[in-house]
Amino acid sequence: MTNEDMTTAPVRPANPERPLAGRIALVAGATRGAGRAQAVELGRAGATVYVTGRTTRTRVSEVGRTTETIEESAELVTAAGGTGIAVPTDHLDEAQVRALVERVERDHGRLDILVNDLWGGEHLLAGSVFGKKSWETPLADGLRILELGARSHVITAALLLPLLIRSDAPLHVEVTDGTAHSNRRYRENMYYDLAKNAPIRLAFGLGQELAEYGGTAVAVSPGFLRSEQMLAHFGVTEDNWRDAIAREPSFAIAESPWFLARAVAALAADPDRAGRWNGRSTSSAELARAYGVRDVDGSLPDAWAYFEDVVYGGREGAPEDYR
Repeated sequence: MTNEDMTTAPVRPANPERPLAGRIALVAGATRGAGRAQAVELGRAGATVYVTGRTTRTRVSEVGRTTETIEESAELVTAAGGTGIAVPTDHLDEAQVRALVERVERDHGRLDILVNDLWGGEHLLAGSVFGKKSWETPLADGLRILELGARSHVITAALLLPLLIRSDAPLHVEVTDGTAHSNRRYRENMYYDLAKNAPIRLAFGLGQELAEYGGTAVAVSPGFLRSEQMLAHFGVTEDNWRDAIAREPSFAIAESPWFLARAVAALAADPDRAGRWNGRSTSSAELARAYGVRDVDGSLPDAWAYFEDVVYGGREGAPEDYR
């Protein structure tokens, strides 16, 4: 079969338990957190998933964590029932992203699902963003935040979209922090605000461009995420995460990475997603309600509603009321 045959032939799942069988996905930024979880859940639904990131078993990114690697993420995808393929990639390096495109094109001739979950800037926030005016943020740190949260997304989208539009049902997912509604409030710092609003506008604009291809572009946001880094920050694990609530009461509304991941996998399997979501900004909670998804503990956490109503709105309420 030629690449041209692969790009025009629709791929339909034969097994409803594996609705993404035959689909080719790429999760950019799948080393840990929501990116890793989304890669695994897409694999669980049957997809072949390319997982990319900067931390490997022999090299550590500026994030500085050696405990999660893209090789491990790919193995988790395969263990879940998909096919995981680890490709070390710095998405700020155009040459590396072009090489990634060539690899996917050589292997499959098209891409069906692109999840743009790039970030890796948490190490800059505590010292350079939170509690500081923008002019107090070191310029180099502020520009790095924009590179990690915006420029990397633009490079990835620009170079991979030509492969994505070869699909019979392209899906482009931009992952960020906050929805268009929640981010109408200033996100504390100019650099962070720009970095976390850029993916929302990317999804909106790309939705316009993908519409003629039957495609869908959507921005999604988890709530208060219990990522590996956040758990480490509070000195807890997934098993005892509630112990951190004494230190940070709002952590009671936290969700696991699997909540967003399950919702995105359900979105990817929805044949009517374009009409429902194209160009929109949404949250893990809204997607979960739409697709009947629950978090690993069976709850339905809605962190953004909690912050909107209680933290910022002054209403009476507890995190438990929003789970």
